[in-house]
Amino acid sequence: MPKLVYDFAEGNKDLKQLLGGKGANLAEMTNLGLPVPPGFTITADACRAYLSTGDVPAELADEIDHHVALLEQKMGKKLGQADDPLLVSVRSGAAVSMPGMMETVLNVGLNDDSVNGLAHQSGNPRFAWDAYRRLVQMFGKTVLGMDGDVFEDAIEAAKQSKGTRNDLDLDADDLKGLVDTFKQAVHDHAGREFPQDPRTQMDLAIEAVFDSWNADRAILYRRQERIPADLGTAVNICSMVFGNLGMDSGTGVAFTRDPAGGQPGVYGDYLQNAQGEDVVAGIRNTVPLADLEQLDKASYVDLMRIMATLEGHYRDLCDIEFTVERGKLWMLQTRVGKRTAAAAFRIATSLIDEGVIDTGEALGRVKGAQLAQLMFPRFDADADKDLITKAIGASPGAASGQVVFTSAAAVEAAERGEKVILVRRETNPDDLHGMIAAQGILTSRGGKTSHAAVVARGMGKTCVCGAEDLDVNVAKGTITVGGTMLEAGELISIDGTTGEVFRGEVPVVPSPVVQYFEGTLAPDAGDELVASVHRLIRYADDVRRLGVRTNADTADDAARARRFGAEGIGLCRTEHMFLGERRESVERLILAAGDADRDAALAELEPLQRDDFLELLDAMDGLPVTIRLIDPPLHEFLPSMEELAVKVAVARERGSASDHDEKLLAAVERLHEQNPMLGLRGVRLGLVIPGLFAMQVRAIATAALELRRRGRDPRPEIMIPLVGAVQELHLVRDEVERVLAEVDAGAEIPIGTMIELPRAAVIADQIAEAADFFSFGTNDLTQTTWGFSRDDVEGAFFSRYLEKGIFAVSPFESIDREGVGALVRTGVDRGRATKPGLKLGVCGEHGGDPDSIHFFHEVGLDYVSCSPFRIPVARLEAGRAALLDE
Repeated sequence: MPKLVYDFAEGNKDLKQLLGGKGANLAEMTNLGLPVPPGFTITADACRAYLSTGDVPAELADEIDHHVALLEQKMGKKLGQADDPLLVSVRSGAAVSMPGMMETVLNVGLNDDSVNGLAHQSGNPRFAWDAYRRLVQMFGKTVLGMDGDVFEDAIEAAKQSKGTRNDLDLDADDLKGLVDTFKQAVHDHAGREFPQDPRTQMDLAIEAVFDSWNADRAILYRRQERIPADLGTAVNICSMVFGNLGMDSGTGVAFTRDPAGGQPGVYGDYLQNAQGEDVVAGIRNTVPLADLEQLDKASYVDLMRIMATLEGHYRDLCDIEFTVERGKLWMLQTRVGKRTAAAAFRIATSLIDEGVIDTGEALGRVKGAQLAQLMFPRFDADADKDLITKAIGASPGAASGQVVFTSAAAVEAAERGEKVILVRRETNPDDLHGMIAAQGILTSRGGKTSHAAVVARGMGKTCVCGAEDLDVNVAKGTITVGGTMLEAGELISIDGTTGEVFRGEVPVVPSPVVQYFEGTLAPDAGDELVASVHRLIRYADDVRRLGVRTNADTADDAARARRFGAEGIGLCRTEHMFLGERRESVERLILAAGDADRDAALAELEPLQRDDFLELLDAMDGLPVTIRLIDPPLHEFLPSMEELAVKVAVARERGSASDHDEKLLAAVERLHEQNPMLGLRGVRLGLVIPGLFAMQVRAIATAALELRRRGRDPRPEIMIPLVGAVQELHLVRDEVERVLAEVDAGAEIPIGTMIELPRAAVIADQIAEAADFFSFGTNDLTQTTWGFSRDDVEGAFFSRYLEKGIFAVSPFESIDREGVGALVRTGVDRGRATKPGLKLGVCGEHGGDPDSIHFFHEVGLDYVSCSPFRIPVARLEAGRAALLDE
């Protein structure tokens, strides 16, 4: 077993995988000479060993003993020492930040004897008993699994007995009484006494932190953020410093730049006479960090100096936790801070301008998912609005929904398809399910560093915090502000940028970022965010290797996609052109009694198809347009067999059956398939229905010819769907080439195929003989590889698979690299073994997924194709993929 415990002075920020983010950064700050309380870190290796066996590694106890002894030597006091005890915190710290998702226990080392020594040594009995009640409360909830309400109810009862609503009004005797109440609660609810031995407290707290890696909320958060489940967490043992020693003490959280907007300045929250989690828990409203200058000038000056040091060292926005103990500043944590999407882009370009990072590193610090958030609509500034209150805009966005007061209610409403705003006094980690389900979060307590704010920013959820005017009564299900009362189920709207809360639903308008991509807002029009997006998207375009096309079936979609930066159409689904009013023409084709009827139906459809392609090719003039010949099963163009059978049966009973319906029913019954997605569709249709593909090809060729006569530059490409054997492609290609020669002998129109069946990927070397290009249809490839019907399984059992960790994310959302991805790689390798210059793309939904785009870059595709609104995301991620590949 490797070394399992590291002193803070032994680590550094590059050891995050081993020491976790918190431990690595505590080590880094220690080595920078910053005021960090001494301590040590138990590695994530120890956690993984514990989780795999259920037992703490045998070597760990001796290593902890050694480092506790060193810590006692540094501090000049011992754990459990009666007159001046050493107290420590036991805190989690994963390699990837998971705010509030795992456990912390403070004041470990206090017991019935040492609390009196702490009271005497500090000269503050209230502080000592407050520290002890916090230990028993956190230990009971975290280590012994007790319901936190047991302790909160006791605190509320003590305050009511005292006639106050403020924790600070409870004196030493009140808190001593609470300790007795808490210890009795531990005995009653946990069936054991609160442990008096400090080392037992520490060992049990360490195991509780290990266990918290697999707590429900931690699993849910990892799934939401796509954090690997096998990382484990480190545990940090840090000597305690106290912000609750009086009004000359306090605790706070600071950011070197605004995590919501990205601007430099003094951002954060401070709470006097408070400890540890009080700030982020939102149990009391904080004061702005700038107020610290008036409260404690020396500590404020020290903090500003240290903040500048850390931002310069990490070259990024830093999130800092600190404590002031009787005028002495201590640093408890730093990390590269979570930020909103808008802040990410602004900070990245600001750091370029400040000469801190180059453009390539700036591009690496923003993500396609963040750009997608910036494209969401926002509230219409000119709309009539009923303002209820204004608070702290903690995470930008515009969200409207029904008021709910519990996470359970939010989840239930979301399952019914309803949009909700989760309203709480403050959130805690157990509210994560409700926060995910809600459109936005509104709290009456807390600030930009509260749990609600930090988690919402990480998830891209709209959040407004610290709405002090709101009286949130969860029991009654009401919000009261001034003379207005809102009940559960009423509509409200929250603006996470301005902090405004409105009654009712407020109309939304396109975001400036969408206006920029649409071409209606210039990048130099004065919008700082738009200017930042423009700079980084242009740089991504300069460095990316992957082309970006769009999936579009209409001229309007094509024109919009072109404005968004599409370099052509990677998938035109021609079956979409046969729906609506044209369905009757398709019915006539299906009901055709012979060649003459079939040819007449095709002749009726051809000019309609030609006009479709004229508009589409004209909109994409000069750029490639990949047109997939008709693909879906014919039943999609026909009425439901069950409904039609009932209709005909009723008509027969009444003696009014129509000849058309009788023929249609016979055709539907003849064509009915048990599994139509694996039946008569794609290339099979073209081989079974003579003239169908020829009609489409003729329409494409005549449209292209007409546009060239007009001086345009149409660039159609013909794609054959669902090929599983090279013989299929040869047969269809022969027909396509014959038709093209008849219409325009000089036309050069590439003919390719979709690789969307596992067999096609495996024999791609053969298929490449008859193909000018491949486009991977990863939607069908995922269905046929997994044996899933996408239309059925996502609602049937995907949620259970996600809960159980079988999927980290739906394989229809992000490509399954091990299975489907392996087939894509095989298709690429075998196809290019036959034709080294074979053009390769992807046109499934994965073409717009950021993670999948990196995979497609890695395997060597030439382009991705996605829906118009995902084009900017694809452009950005293609650029990031190129940089990461260097």
